Amino acid sequence: MLRLGQREFAPHERVIMAIVNRTPDSFYDRGATFRDEPALTRVEQAVAEGAAIIDIGGVKAGPGEEVTAEEEVRRTVGFVAEVRRRFPDVVISVDTWRHEVGEAVCEAGADVLNDAWGGVDPRLAEVAARYGAGLVCTHAGGAQPRTRPHRVTYDDVVADILDVTVGLAERAVSLGVPRESVMIDPGHDFGKNTRHSLEATRRLGEMVATGWPVLVSLSNKDFVGETLDRPVKERVVGTLATTAVSAWLGARVYRVHEVAETRQVLDMVSSIAGERAPAVARRGLA
Repeated sequence: MLRLGQREFAPHERVIMAIVNRTPDSFYDRGATFRDEPALTRVEQAVAEGAAIIDIGGVKAGPGEEVTAEEEVRRTVGFVAEVRRRFPDVVISVDTWRHEVGEAVCEAGADVLNDAWGGVDPRLAEVAARYGAGLVCTHAGGAQPRTRPHRVTYDDVVADILDVTVGLAERAVSLGVPRESVMIDPGHDFGKNTRHSLEATRRLGEMVATGWPVLVSLSNKDFVGETLDRPVKERVVGTLATTAVSAWLGARVYRVHEVAETRQVLDMVSSIAGERAPAVARRGLA
């Protein structure tokens, strides 16, 4: 059982985490949800389309203008509180690596801390434990926040992913984070080149076999773009193909921009796997 906030998700339930960036310079939407009202509209749409988790980020992942912890708090805390007020049943996640931000957003009502930079601030897990929040434990190859990989090498990238993410998960539980609220993430593109991310996808079953729920953040990333030679706005098809493969291999949570399309892919995989009945079954029966 995966338990996040007030929600419990069954073992075969595939869960969508919708991205809401509170940044003026995000790589995908270029600041479309930086202001409050567009961001709240995005949350409403995502929930209507089938997202159970809203992932709020105050700093873009890539290099750019410096964002202090104080500014990250300003961008996220009030918004978390308003989402909590308007959508009491939704699971709220915040994408941050800083414990100060984690503390502030948990006070405001966040349920999950999405640590995309692999425990670079070890105190973030302590914050999750103190508030009983969920935690995403990500492999970032030792990269510092907001840096791009350069000639990264691994003897075995998946072995490294397993070692790091399982280690972070076990540490989190030892600190008091609820075991059923910890997820592991291979960290596509983070500290990896495109071949590394493709291998991590191909061997995702090895992460699933650890027993920890696996989260994948695939949406429109560079490894999709490089694999198909497509710019950011033309990566949806490649993202959905990778989503289907990840779903078949057992990933539980999907961090995405395109919620409705992802919901259809996940429902189709669930039905093929025999875990979901068709929405309609008339063919050959009339």
